Amino acid sequence: MSTRTVLPEGWKRPRGYANGMAARGELLAIAGQIGWNADEQFESDEFGAQFRQALANVVAVVEAAGGSPANLISLTIYVTDKREYLGQIDAVGRAYRELIGKHFPAMALVGVNELLEDRAKVEIQGLAVLPSDAPEA
Repeated sequence: MSTRTVLPEGWKRPRGYANGMAARGELLAIAGQIGWNADEQFESDEFGAQFRQALANVVAVVEAAGGSPANLISLTIYVTDKREYLGQIDAVGRAYRELIGKHFPAMALVGVNELLEDRAKVEIQGLAVLPSDAPEA
């Protein structure tokens, strides 16, 4: 798998995300993951904890397909309350660094009125490009 960050000439380098990512390999689409565990149980109603769990779920899907967080090329983060997201930005950043590290794919943050699961405060959908030698799932 090969990836490269795309930054148009003259644009300021973004902080915490890429404007574009180009990649070659097997494409993995990751369904929207919310902040519940493998048993579909919420362990917290706190935004930061739900963000961490949702991101861990994304990483778990990538790893189950034979990849790693560095294979992520795009994340779309849906939040039900922008102010709660901003109020928990330190917890969000800590969780991101612990689970993804210093890899910053293309990202979008979208505010929504609600998510399908009533207790969900965040949902993260992703795209990854797996290395050609990744084991078949």
